[in-house]
Amino acid sequence: QVQLVESGGVLVHAGGSLRLSCEASGRIFSINRMCWYRQAPGKQRELVAVITSGGNTNYADYVKGRFTISRDKAKNTVYLQMNRLKPEETAVYLCNANLTSVTNRLRTDDYWGQGTQVTVSS
Repeated sequence: QVQLVESGGVLVHAGGSLRLSCEASGRIFSINRMCWYRQAPGKQRELVAVITSGGNTNYADYVKGRFTISRDKAKNTVYLQMNRLKPEETAVYLCNANLTSVTNRLRTDDYWGQGTQVTVSS
């Protein structure tokens, strides 16, 4: 079994900074990529940032220059540093990992965390 657990979501003032963490645990053979998504009330889930096993990163246009995704491969943990936060970025931030489990090395699957609430006050 594989689990993803996010942490770090809190209430922050507009213009502030926050760092989210997501740790993957369980019977993991290898992780291909890890991503951060967010979902605001009444809105669709949207991709925020991606980091591959090789360390390549990609960001949604609306966070470029303000957010940074990083990864500690030894800890199976991905981070999202968020700076200059805006009220409209209030959302549940969810971690996603595309990985191969020990129990089935012939395929990769997507796993999701339960999310962490980020609230940005104006």
